[in-house]
Amino acid sequence: MAETAQPRRITMTPGARRALVAAERLFYERGIHAVGVDLIAAEAGVTKKTLYDRFGSKEQIVVEYLAARDERWRAYLAERLDGAGPPADRILAVFVASESWAAEHSSKGCSMVNAHAEISDPAHPAYGIITGQKRWMLDLFTDLARGLPVPDPERLGRALMLLHEGALVAHGLHVFPAPIAEAREEARTLLP
Repeated sequence: MAETAQPRRITMTPGARRALVAAERLFYERGIHAVGVDLIAAEAGVTKKTLYDRFGSKEQIVVEYLAARDERWRAYLAERLDGAGPPADRILAVFVASESWAAEHSSKGCSMVNAHAEISDPAHPAYGIITGQKRWMLDLFTDLARGLPVPDPERLGRALMLLHEGALVAHGLHVFPAPIAEAREEARTLLP
């Protein structure tokens, strides 16, 4: 599969940072399409002109929102995996980290999954961030599975990814309690 080109990113000024903080909250709480630049500007205490001068378009604000969220998640997960021990423990640590992250940052489910529900066009500049984050997670699970004595680490990586992503969706839907913890226990049954 061909790699998606990295989207253009902007340099953040104080006003752009305030706008991005407001956009992150609003996009996550209400949805990307439901939030306009007027509301972002009002919430951030900046003018609409400032938004367009800094970001150029709402699409660029979405790019910055998703890219920043992805960067924070990767750093958060890296911290938790550093001391997790052997590959099986590290795999389970991904689920523990996701559960902790979700409790703190994601009451409505995964921001990438939610964004994909609104942005399914590969031509959108944020599309590559969404799919890139999910490819990164698949690569992570597959790399960790390669450290285990299993006949098909790629298949195990895909199974772990499916459990993880399904748990994130179930978490956002609030259909039953503790779906990420339940997915972790299911993942444990797949490990040698």
